[in-house]
Amino acid sequence: MSQPDPEQMMSVNRQHWDAATPIHVASRFYNLDAVRQGAQTLADFELEELGPLSGLDVLHLQCHIGTDTLSLAREAEHTVGLDFSGESIAAARILAAETGVAVEYVQADVYDATDVLGAARFDLVYTGKGALVWLPDIDRWARIVHALLKPGGVLYLVEFHPLIWSMVLDAAAGVLRLENDYLATGRAVEVRGDFTYTDGPPIVGGPGRTYEWNHDLGEVVTAVATAGLRIESLREIDSLPWCPWPGMVKGVDGWWRLPDGMPRLPLTYSLRAVRTT
Repeated sequence: MSQPDPEQMMSVNRQHWDAATPIHVASRFYNLDAVRQGAQTLADFELEELGPLSGLDVLHLQCHIGTDTLSLAREAEHTVGLDFSGESIAAARILAAETGVAVEYVQADVYDATDVLGAARFDLVYTGKGALVWLPDIDRWARIVHALLKPGGVLYLVEFHPLIWSMVLDAAAGVLRLENDYLATGRAVEVRGDFTYTDGPPIVGGPGRTYEWNHDLGEVVTAVATAGLRIESLREIDSLPWCPWPGMVKGVDGWWRLPDGMPRLPLTYSLRAVRTT
């Protein structure tokens, strides 16, 4: 069966994120009351791998409502958050105003980022945690990131490991089974439903579906390297900041892990790369 073209699918996704934003703002998942009081939303390993941000110009791609953007902006010289959802950007601006943290927010598609923001502007591009699955073309994304960075600038990506999209928990047997493609197919997966990943009521006024693209680890690493970024580190992590399967254990760091007795699997990965040319 033929699919809509990528621009049409991304338009549907934008409608979904616009409609989901009010639910996310009110959700316990994002806990905006704690964010307003200065809570750190980045994990300890992210802060360690990012290093000092003082004096840096930072860009957060696909920033949504700006919780992680605020954590970056509290340390950096200047921070920009970019997202294609107008409702998300509006919510992010309100949140920043409530906290008194200066952030420049821009509504734009990732693929238009250099046209909107300019090239060779940023010391750091931060992105991830569920961002890449919404992009049809990772090679193009990597070229955009390269163009946005100053020479010597850093891409820091923290993303959910694509292995988790391939697995389904058999709760009765207490095992994880591989049921879906791990390797990228280039085709979008249509996901139907009226609920978002946070707590809260069903989405009202949304399209009732989204389109998502699986990108395996090899595809992402190759895209980054081919774009002219030198990979400094690639780390696979056995935890993630949400609970995809029942029976997972929440640690003191707020991240979820598989219980003892189950295999240790990568659930998140971080990638750090530098623009060398």
